[in-house]
Amino acid sequence: MAIVAFGFVFFFNLEYQQMPMLTKSPSIILVSVLLIIVLASGFKILKHSYLSSEEKKALKNKFLLTQLQLKEQELRFLKMQIQPHFLFNTLNTIYGLAIQKKENAPEMILKLSNLLDYILYQVEKPKVFLEHEILHLEDYIALEKMRFHDTLQVNFTKIIENDKIQISPMLLIPFVENSFKHGVLMDDLLKIRINLQVTITKLFFTVENSFNKEKTNLQGGIGLKNIKKRLQMLYPQKHHLEITEKENIFKIQLEILL
Repeated sequence: MAIVAFGFVFFFNLEYQQMPMLTKSPSIILVSVLLIIVLASGFKILKHSYLSSEEKKALKNKFLLTQLQLKEQELRFLKMQIQPHFLFNTLNTIYGLAIQKKENAPEMILKLSNLLDYILYQVEKPKVFLEHEILHLEDYIALEKMRFHDTLQVNFTKIIENDKIQISPMLLIPFVENSFKHGVLMDDLLKIRINLQVTITKLFFTVENSFNKEKTNLQGGIGLKNIKKRLQMLYPQKHHLEITEKENIFKIQLEILL
């Protein structure tokens, strides 16, 4: 109607008197003006809606890119956490056992193979079953026991209400590895105590090792810093990490809301 009305205006060269009576009606003119306003507003709304949709797509792509970058950073932290000295020392031990033709050499090779498989391939998964992480811990401890022989005492206690829960891969091993790397022999013995307790909603993990502050420099390493950063990424506002040094004992206490 608006188009017809204004078409008459231009058809009659803007001569108001020559225009048909219908198009001179104030109500018709008012309706035409309102229709034009509605059409213009509708077009503006559609344009705004389209721009908002494009902004949402851009924000979504930015979010996905951020998630990808965080995942890549997490994997870098994991790779940095793997200690080459442990692999070299273990291989040297296996070499010595092989030369002596010890019966436990094949078992040690198998455990190291399982450990490397976990480190190289399983870490790419967002989550793993807790029971797999525990097996990984036990293989690591077994390898260290073979290396240290009679100079190592490890107590690993577990209270698990549900071992089918899932956690981020290699979440616990860095703390255990840190205890072997920085632990100090006291009276010719490295003592390490590990406790894992898992309820329906929480995970409690503690690691204690004999320690001498004068002989150990933990501040210069990247291990604990990487662990803290990774926990911040994986469990923001859902974890508590406490590190204490007391009476020749270095202790970490980790609590995670599952």
